[in-house]
Amino acid sequence: MNELESLKGIFKDRIFKIPDYQRGYAWTTRQLKDFWEDLVNLPSNRFHYTGLLSLKKADRSTWNNWNDERWLIEERGFKPFHIVDGQQRLTTFVIFIQAVLELLKSTPENIGKTDDEIYLGSFSLKAIKEEYLVIERPPQFIIRTYKFGYEVDNPSFKYLRHKIFLESNSGTIQETFYTLNLENAKRFFIESLQKYYDQYGLPEIEVLFKKATQNLMFNVYEISDDFDVFVAFETMNNRGKKLSNLELLKNRLIYLTTLYEESELKKDERNSLREKINDAWKEVYYQLGRNKRNPLNDDDFLVAHWIMYFQYTREKGDDYIRFLLEQKFTPQNIYTKTEIEITSLQDFEEIKEDEDQDQEEVNVNGEEEITVLRSKLSPKEIEDYVNSLKSAAVHWYNTHNPINNPDLTSKECLWIDRLNRIGIMYFRPLVTASFLNKNINANERIKLFKTIERFIFIAFRMSRSMANFRNSEFYRTARLLRVNHFTVNEVVERINNLTEEVFFYISKDDGNTYFDYGYFQKFLDKKFKSGGGFYYWNGLRYFLYEYEMDKVRQRGSLKIDWKLFVKSEKDKVSIEHIYPQTPTHKCWKESFKGYKKSQRPYFQGTLGNLLPLSQSINSSLQNDCFEEKKKAKYNDRNEKIRQGYSDGSHSEIEVAGYDEWNPESILHRGNKLLEFMEKRWELKFENEYAKAELLFLDFTFPDEEEDNQSDE
Repeated sequence: MNELESLKGIFKDRIFKIPDYQRGYAWTTRQLKDFWEDLVNLPSNRFHYTGLLSLKKADRSTWNNWNDERWLIEERGFKPFHIVDGQQRLTTFVIFIQAVLELLKSTPENIGKTDDEIYLGSFSLKAIKEEYLVIERPPQFIIRTYKFGYEVDNPSFKYLRHKIFLESNSGTIQETFYTLNLENAKRFFIESLQKYYDQYGLPEIEVLFKKATQNLMFNVYEISDDFDVFVAFETMNNRGKKLSNLELLKNRLIYLTTLYEESELKKDERNSLREKINDAWKEVYYQLGRNKRNPLNDDDFLVAHWIMYFQYTREKGDDYIRFLLEQKFTPQNIYTKTEIEITSLQDFEEIKEDEDQDQEEVNVNGEEEITVLRSKLSPKEIEDYVNSLKSAAVHWYNTHNPINNPDLTSKECLWIDRLNRIGIMYFRPLVTASFLNKNINANERIKLFKTIERFIFIAFRMSRSMANFRNSEFYRTARLLRVNHFTVNEVVERINNLTEEVFFYISKDDGNTYFDYGYFQKFLDKKFKSGGGFYYWNGLRYFLYEYEMDKVRQRGSLKIDWKLFVKSEKDKVSIEHIYPQTPTHKCWKESFKGYKKSQRPYFQGTLGNLLPLSQSINSSLQNDCFEEKKKAKYNDRNEKIRQGYSDGSHSEIEVAGYDEWNPESILHRGNKLLEFMEKRWELKFENEYAKAELLFLDFTFPDEEEDNQSDE
């Protein structure tokens, strides 16, 4: 272990490369804030221990392939190093320094000046760049050598050069989850430094720079050649921002490629396999970070792929990574040899008639069975696995981002969007697997998606099943569909049979099959007792939106935006009680005077009284009379404060067609919505009374009316 070194000392005559087994930049806002607060709060006359920096010196056979760095090593004596532990902190430092330099160039007194004319204290901007960031080789200045970067062709290095260090002429840059973190880090420092400069001025920026480069200290440790760097990486990185399981797996697979004997994996094959691992992870992280506003969780993807690729077993939440790292992809499975019989092709030898040798003893076919020892885990298995990860990543992205996705047909976009809106539950691996099986076409996939959506609506949104209901069965189905052991029709049949067996019943009266709404009714009964009814059903927004979209398909003109519809705004509503919960106006008392006070909440909370609005309104506007709700409402300044039903969503326009809003109207609309439910999700209620019972309006039926005396 060396003595503590500052950043200034660390960067002197060194070149740093992040090796291919390392993850990209993983720091998020929390770690950046901690770094910034440490820097700001550190007294300028004090030192602060920053952490361990573990390095492994790159040998000549490695750095000899570094075209842009070789001249510094050969001509100026720079030492090349791989960063085993500490790359997150070093990346943060260089981004911070770049942000400082950009701030310097943007100040009024430095506009138009060259890098060697701009100073921070006694250091010119040019000197700072050469000390920490980039050196150009004279005299042509064509080669730009970065003192800190990535060893292989990595999207993060291109992004770092062109988007962080502002090198020009970037061309197309592939963005990943890690490049998003680089972008966020630079934005964080640009904004933080600007605020600090505005408040304290340039002298304090100079103090921050000095503290960052001279007062923050590293414990620098150089790993010896005989030390297992891959094992060190797994161990050391667990001290900082913990590695994700996907990151650990990449390191493990690259490590395993180094363990095969030359007889089993030749050097060029080893390099090719390592390159395929890197390419796979490059693609995976591109897909996971492709939607920058909603990056996907890498461990979620790894779990789903494990479900689709290996035989699913249900133990604990982390059984997938224990299987991958402790059972499947282990050094022991390479050291353990098994006997493999292979055919060795022999040279064909022509038999001459004058030879004494019996022709039957000659191997005419040129084949001979021989036995060799091979690792239990073959290189081919690793290749197949990483190729599968690579191909699954794009489909995983598509299932999360179906809207306007050119990889999907319009109907696939529609149904995957529905699955995301209703809550896809544990079916995403099955949906993804349907794209991995090349024998499945788009029409078959749509059939599968429709069946899954119906099952989710009936089992979870209506029948209130537990969130993990039969999940093991569908996880296993995902793998069997991927390997073509099941067809789509077989999967659809299994799902439909389960739906009918569990959530439907056969009537004793007519022998027909009807939806068993008892579970749903018990759930709603609790909601009515707490004063909400259907309004607190977690399937309500999805159901009302689907009803609205059915009208859109008939009449055109989309009037409700799903994202705004489900967005919660304080003191605003996007689903209105037409007959309000606090009916203070006389008009409402007149319309419902025939029913008990205890019965009126059922009219308020029942399905037919709930209306999706094209524009959310202040909750205080819900108490208006029905005739007023039909028309737009304006304030004293003639500003529209609510849109009337007559000019609202298709559902609003439909409700505006009622002459008045009373118990009969609510029951009529409720039945209309249930009829849509029957058609849309292929279920059937036994009779009109069953529908009224589910709507909690069965007391309005004639045989119940004798009890409907007002208690006002």
